[in-house]
Amino acid sequence: MPSTTLRERLRDGETVVGTFQLLDSPMAAEMAGEAGLDFTVLDQEHGPLSAETTVAMCAAAQRAGAAPIVRVRTNSEAEIQRALDIGAAGVEIPQIETAGDAAAAVDHARFDPLGSRGLSPYVRASGYTGGPEYTERQNERVTVVVHIEGERGVENLDDIAAVDGIDVLFLGPYDLSQSVGLPGQVDDPRVTDLMDEVCDRAADHDAVVGTYADDPEMARRWIDAGAQYVAVGVDGALLTRAFADVGDAVRE
Repeated sequence: MPSTTLRERLRDGETVVGTFQLLDSPMAAEMAGEAGLDFTVLDQEHGPLSAETTVAMCAAAQRAGAAPIVRVRTNSEAEIQRALDIGAAGVEIPQIETAGDAAAAVDHARFDPLGSRGLSPYVRASGYTGGPEYTERQNERVTVVVHIEGERGVENLDDIAAVDGIDVLFLGPYDLSQSVGLPGQVDDPRVTDLMDEVCDRAADHDAVVGTYADDPEMARRWIDAGAQYVAVGVDGALLTRAFADVGDAVRE
């Protein structure tokens, strides 16, 4: 397991690479770490993952050295608290459009005095026993990633970036493409220009930018634009393509 947290690595200027996971499999989460990925996003928003499957996936990813980040379904106190209590290294919160949305996400994810996250000292995140340093340690270690997924979020980017406690401004290219009337066309200049604009404006705030990429080429394009936190591919798609490649190679 890395000696520094994902949050510390981002603050030190590192570029970290991960993936998204929709398969409800601890072994798949473990594979992400064994493969050398820095993090894996356990996607409760678009996948079938429950708290029960997610806790096992968190443990498997951590054992193998990948930081488990839970993408919650909504920007709600209960969703964020549960994801962090079961031991996630961070949360991704979808559809952040205003500074108020961003401030609420931070409030849900941080303990007093930085927020109002509900406190039980007897959860997996605390090692089940709590202790006097638990809340301070969580406030220092938890990574808060907010999704900028629509034109309104882009318009309000400067206000969102100014919210204290946000670690990553994550650009969702597919939702952005839909917000400009081009669903799925993530390579269209109207989408990529919008994303480039966010990267430039985020740099003015010294804010960390993250995004999703379908493949390594797309990932390198956004790293060159300034992204530090890049999730490449989705486990189901990667596995399906790998199976197809094997079958095609044998048939040839």
